[in-house]
Amino acid sequence: MGKDKISNSVIRRMPRYHRFLGELKSQGIMKISSGELSRRMGLTASQVRQDFNCFGEFGQQGYGYNVDILQEEIGKILGLDGKKSAIIIGVGNLGRTVAQHINFNSFGFQIIGLFDEKESLVGQMIKNVPIRNIQALDEFCRENRPQVAVLCIPKNAAKQLTEQLYKLGIKGFLNFSHYDIAINYPDVSVENVHIIDSLMTLSYKLTNDEK
Repeated sequence: MGKDKISNSVIRRMPRYHRFLGELKSQGIMKISSGELSRRMGLTASQVRQDFNCFGEFGQQGYGYNVDILQEEIGKILGLDGKKSAIIIGVGNLGRTVAQHINFNSFGFQIIGLFDEKESLVGQMIKNVPIRNIQALDEFCRENRPQVAVLCIPKNAAKQLTEQLYKLGIKGFLNFSHYDIAINYPDVSVENVHIIDSLMTLSYKLTNDEK
């Protein structure tokens, strides 16, 4: 199956497989069958096999999956062995937390720039990366060609900045802003982080579980 035909639902399960296999490794489990893996993850064995078959053959008949090798192969599928350069726009409470506490390097990204409009933040360092004034964004992007922008800014500021970043060649966004980037830029890759949406979904589940 061509990678362009792999469903989004399959792609979204791959990080979960990767994370779960890491947990198995930490428990000293070296091999696992599709049946056991599916049972532990709350999936069906056929679903696990179908997901992996989208990318090739990873297991051996009668043996199952080598946990270490399978996690490594899934990491390659996800591009975790590469280094995609990224910048963070907005280094307030949210942006600072994201920069300090998410280990981007472990997931195929390298933070090369931090930007904020507050002059009081300019020059501060986070993990050896200086915070720059947002006015320096154009020059920095032209010189360093980042591939990804992490938007930790209010929605009302996101539209103009997204247009600016798009023109500078950035085609990947991790978006905390609630601005719907994909509507105006359908050719970019966007991951939207909507904590409020997740809270409402959780509220729905809890409310309906009680009925």
